[in-house]
Amino acid sequence: MTSAARAAPGPDRDQAVRPAPATAAARVDRVRAAARRHRADLLVGLLFVAFAGGLTHGLWPTPGTRMLALNPADQTLYEWFLALDARALGGDFSLVTDRLNAPDGVNLMANTSVVALGVLLAPVTWAFGAPVTFALLVAGNLAGTAVAWYLLFTRTLRAHRLAAGLGAALCGFGPGMVSQSNGHLHMTAQWLVPVLVWLVVRLLRAADPAGHRDGPDRRRMISSAVGLAGTAVVQVFVGEEVLFLTALTLAVLAVAYGLADRELSRRALPGFAGGLLGAAGLALVVLAYPLRLQFAGPQGVADGIFPPAYFSADLTGWTRLSALTVLGSPEAVRLTTGPAEFTTFLGWPLLLVTAGCAVWLGRRALVRALVAAALVMAAFSLGPEVVAGGERTGVPGPYALLAGLPVVDGALPSRFALAVLPLVGAVLTLAVHRALHEPGPARRLVPLAVGAALLSVFPTPLPTIDRPPLPTFVTGGHWRQCVRPGGVLVPVPTATPQHPGPMRWATAAGVGFGMPEGFFIGPYGPGGSATMGTWQRPTSALLADVARRGVAPPIGDRQRRQAARDVDAWGASCVALTDDAPHAELLRRTLEALFGPGARVADAWTWRF
Repeated sequence: MTSAARAAPGPDRDQAVRPAPATAAARVDRVRAAARRHRADLLVGLLFVAFAGGLTHGLWPTPGTRMLALNPADQTLYEWFLALDARALGGDFSLVTDRLNAPDGVNLMANTSVVALGVLLAPVTWAFGAPVTFALLVAGNLAGTAVAWYLLFTRTLRAHRLAAGLGAALCGFGPGMVSQSNGHLHMTAQWLVPVLVWLVVRLLRAADPAGHRDGPDRRRMISSAVGLAGTAVVQVFVGEEVLFLTALTLAVLAVAYGLADRELSRRALPGFAGGLLGAAGLALVVLAYPLRLQFAGPQGVADGIFPPAYFSADLTGWTRLSALTVLGSPEAVRLTTGPAEFTTFLGWPLLLVTAGCAVWLGRRALVRALVAAALVMAAFSLGPEVVAGGERTGVPGPYALLAGLPVVDGALPSRFALAVLPLVGAVLTLAVHRALHEPGPARRLVPLAVGAALLSVFPTPLPTIDRPPLPTFVTGGHWRQCVRPGGVLVPVPTATPQHPGPMRWATAAGVGFGMPEGFFIGPYGPGGSATMGTWQRPTSALLADVARRGVAPPIGDRQRRQAARDVDAWGASCVALTDDAPHAELLRRTLEALFGPGARVADAWTWRF
């Protein structure tokens, strides 16, 4: 370029150095090129989505008429949470709500209320109802978790797509994930876990001065720490238990990796530890109020509700196949606490193949760290006392070192086994990747062995049943005739943790009214310890007994005065008895003896106050 050209007037000079604006055709070409580049990734993602859809096909195409067969009570609870969370769109939301357990209310932070998921999918709930949102999350959590691990394996480990796909399939659709899909949305929403792992790895690499000409990359360290803090905050409102298990697993993995690669530890530890502390500090600043509310606020609880000794994994369960897999046996149920807790059932084929792959890759520091972390988390899953074949051995388990610590009691020992899935998945990914890049028999043998092992834990679709129909009194909006705006509706019988069905009324009504008692975690044990639900007031206990036994109780002035006190304590606008209640006619006569004649509204009898 000549000096005259360099000194040309501003506009001409700008035209000379500025690229021409992209045309629509150029943008389309770039999109097509990106699609071609990532065609295989898109295909893997679609396969995971299709597989998740197949596993949950029993809920489709009408989630409003179908529900999970093995754990319908938890589904009822989560749908109520989703309906409540959706009210955030209208500005009607609080972390302590009076829409359940009126008038005391429920602390959402002390419950697995999946606030982030409910708010994120609030438009879906408003448009189609909470059952549709629940069904989307059951399938989406499985597929999203698998996709997230696939992206981590291909981008961070630089693994071959086939290797990453096999490992990610185990992470997203392993026995523990499928069994937890029977109602536990907070446990299967693990698609942020690979993001947390990626940010930790990014922070470690940025803190290693050997990887950069001018020492640690402080800008990347700061951005990784900030991203880590933000992701952890979001995960708290998705599921705190998953965040706790992830943090513990990463801590064990970091220690094991540091021992396996001492030189890296010496170089990167100061900056890496500083970044982690900074991320933790930032997250705690944001979470200070919600966590204080959870442990010391209204209706908050400071301890776990489930006894660790009961929810411990059976040692024998590791060698068995889940009853929710094609090769599994229903007899495996006796080795666990329920259909949602098949967290350890990997079976001999997968265990042996994983061990063989680990030995084959044993020289790599990362593999040794992955195996060490998997063994530690598996040991923690055994609980405070090792159980084998359903019998207590008297041998203390490593979990005994954690029992009684704050927060730890909130994580069930058996669920520590969920952390083993991605650790095993990473080992299998590394093994298949190496095999595909080596000549000789390993090129075919390893992928075939891994594929066969994964087929041994191939899941079956989640069992579903018909959903009990809702009364027209609710679906037709007739409840508004007897409930003041924001008031309390008392269903007969009231909802309990064992029979939460009436909570479906509130879910269908968009939680437009409050209810007494119900299914939730609250501080009603000795000294304010955690309980499932609350105690029944005398009147609700009386009506529940009628519904259960079908026996007419004696009603006198004492019962009438107590019923008046209970209605006043609940702040009730209306008591409602629908025609589908058990022993409905006997319940109606009992209510008339307590409150006088009722008014017929649609398919319900109502008493207004």
